[in-house]
Amino acid sequence: MRIDHGEVERFMNLDSLSTDRRAPQSFDGLTGNIHIAGSHDFLIEHLIKYVTKQADFLSLQPTYIGSLEGLMMLYRGNCDAAAIHLLDPSTGEYNLPFIKMFFIHDPLTVIRLASREQGLLVAKGNPKKITEINDLARKDVNIINRQKGAGTRFLLDSLLAKNNLHPSDINGYENEEWTHLSTASYISRGVADCALGIQAAASQLNLDFIPIATEQFDLVFRWTDKNQAALQHLLDLIQLTDFKESVTKLEGYNTTEFGKILLSNRQED
Repeated sequence: MRIDHGEVERFMNLDSLSTDRRAPQSFDGLTGNIHIAGSHDFLIEHLIKYVTKQADFLSLQPTYIGSLEGLMMLYRGNCDAAAIHLLDPSTGEYNLPFIKMFFIHDPLTVIRLASREQGLLVAKGNPKKITEINDLARKDVNIINRQKGAGTRFLLDSLLAKNNLHPSDINGYENEEWTHLSTASYISRGVADCALGIQAAASQLNLDFIPIATEQFDLVFRWTDKNQAALQHLLDLIQLTDFKESVTKLEGYNTTEFGKILLSNRQED
């Protein structure tokens, strides 16, 4: 996977996060590594930074592989949590239809992190005057796409179908990147004219942003005997600290439903 150098520098220079007096400091020598797979989002980067500051006994290890692949890794037992934003075109609902399709007896908790804005990323000033999905089919417009299995790719394909467009109509449809910031960097460097991405990425690279859709970004926990103590502590950090307040400072996210439990079939001892 290629990672843009600017993305590495941005992550290293993130503003330090404030600590919360209510944050649990430690208990009974807990140590744990939690593997989160799925969608790349600044919320996950933010969560990793926050947990590192708050709990040195807890470690979050991300694999940015796309929403669908993250969910499949969770299904196969290859990670502890999945970060997803998957649109079901038949219902217009996010995430739960896919979760209920794959997980029947597994003990799960699904928690809402935020709603976020997805839209068209274009260069400052919008020199190509791109305003809607149909403009992607113009011969003078070249896009950069996300990889297969990414939630953003799902959304783009759904929007193309809704507008009676075929991938072959879109210049650059076959060109893929793996993160929002890497995708946005193609626009900032003038390599591509447009991409579907999140508002936070546009803000990071000073691009113009044309809102297209509001989507739901959720975390899915799959509980096991080995990870339940660490996952419970992560859940507490998300719900019982000032993490929400720190998220509200990020542009492009709505935290109205932050921390809401959407599904829970875990039987606690």
